[in-house]
Amino acid sequence: MPDPVLVITNSGAGTADQERLDLALDVLRASVSVEVAETGDPGELDGVLHRAGSRTIVVAGGDGSMHAVVAALHRRNELSGATIGLLPLGTGNDFARGCDIPLDVEEAARVVLGGRPMPCDLLLDEVGGIVVNSVHVGAGASASRRADRWKGRLGKVGVGKVNLGKLGYPIGAAITAWNPPVLRLRVEVDDEVVIDLDDPVLQVAVGNGRTVGGGAALTPEADPGDGLADVMVSRATGPVARLRYAVRLGRGSHHRLEEVDYLRARSVRVSGEEFWISADGEIAGPERQRSWRLERAAFTMLVPR
Repeated sequence: MPDPVLVITNSGAGTADQERLDLALDVLRASVSVEVAETGDPGELDGVLHRAGSRTIVVAGGDGSMHAVVAALHRRNELSGATIGLLPLGTGNDFARGCDIPLDVEEAARVVLGGRPMPCDLLLDEVGGIVVNSVHVGAGASASRRADRWKGRLGKVGVGKVNLGKLGYPIGAAITAWNPPVLRLRVEVDDEVVIDLDDPVLQVAVGNGRTVGGGAALTPEADPGDGLADVMVSRATGPVARLRYAVRLGRGSHHRLEEVDYLRARSVRVSGEEFWISADGEIAGPERQRSWRLERAAFTMLVPR
C-alpha cells in the first residue's frame, strides 16, 4: 500500500477548487491514509510541514502553492528528503505541465498513488529565493505584472467553476506586446557574456519548466530533471521582429529565430538598467542585478510512469 499522504491546500481557495479537491481526495482515500491541512500564511505552512514526518507531501494548488511549499522545505533544510505530489488546482498549472502531470485532478491523484519518483532540479538566487518552474525579466515580467492585476479582476467574474481569471495572462501579454519594455542588460551564462549593454533586449528567461502563463512555451525544450536550466534571450526589439517573435512564441518555435539565443546552463547572471522579475508568477523589483544557479536533483516529484 502507498505511504500515507499530507495534502496541503490554500485556505483561501474558492468553492470550485474545493469541489475539484474533493474529487481528488476521494481517489486518494480509497487507497491511503490522508490528512488535509489548510494554510493561509507562511507561519501556518511551516507548522504543517513540522509535523509532516515521512509522509508524502501533496500540494493541492497551482504554481504559487508549489513555490511556497518548496521554498518552505528549502528554508527548513528538508527539501532533499521530501517526496512531493501535485494536484493542479491553479490557474496556469505550468509546473504540472512541465512534469507531464495530468491537469485532471482525479488523474493527478492516481499519479500520487502510483507514479514514479523523479529527481527534480531547482533554481536558487543569490538572495535566498528559489524558482521551481521559470523566472523571466523584460517583456514577460511586464506581461506578468499586468496579468496579475487582470487575473484578480477577472477571477471575480463568473459562476461556480467558470470564471475569466485564465484570460489574465493573454490580456497582459497583449498590452505588453503593444508597448514592451526594451532593456540594456548584460547577460552572462555559465560566466560567458551572451549579451552586453550595447545590445537591447526584449526578454530574458531561465526555465526549469517549459511553459508560463498557463501554457505559453517560453523555454520549450526545458526538462525539470535534466540537470540544466534552459536560457532564452530575445533581441526582437523592432516592431516587425516583435510581431514575428510573438507569433512564433505562440507556436513554441520562437527559440529558433535568428534574433533569439537559446542555451542550456548551470548559472545565469543578469545586470544593467532596472528590471522587474517574474519568478514562478511572483513579481519582484525593480532590480539592477540578479543571478541564479541550478541545484540538480534538489527534491523528488511524483510523475506519471
